[in-house]
Amino acid sequence: MKEILNNPENLIHIGAIFHLVFALFHLLFWKLFDWVQDLKKLSHTNKSVMQILNLRLIFVFLIFAYISYFNTTDMLSTKLGLTMIVAIALFWGFRSVEQVIYFGVNKFASNILLLLFLFGTILYGWAFYLAIN
Repeated sequence: MKEILNNPENLIHIGAIFHLVFALFHLLFWKLFDWVQDLKKLSHTNKSVMQILNLRLIFVFLIFAYISYFNTTDMLSTKLGLTMIVAIALFWGFRSVEQVIYFGVNKFASNILLLLFLFGTILYGWAFYLAIN
C-alpha cells in the first residue's frame, strides 16, 4: 500500500479510473434524477443549460481520465503537466466546498459525495507534492 501511496504515477492512474467512474455516473443522471420528467418543470433554456453542462462535465472527466492515463509522465515532469495536476486538485477542492454550500452535510448521500470529492483533491494534491519533491 505504501508503494501505491508514495508513487505519483500510480496515484495519477488511480485518478484516471476515478474520472471514468464520474463520467459514467454523470451519464446516468437522466435516469437517476428522472430528468426526462423533472426537467420539464424548467424553462426550455434552463432545461437545455442543465443538460449541456452535464454533457460538458462528462467530456471534462473523460479528458482528465485520458490525460491522466496516457500522459502520466508528462503530467509529472513538465510545468504544463504539473499545472494540470494542480488544476484537477483545485477542481475537486472547489467541488467539495460547493457540495457543503449547496447540499449541506445532513444527508448520507451528500456526505459520500463530499468524501469522494475530497478524495479527488487529496489524490491529485498528493501526486503534485510527490512530483515536486
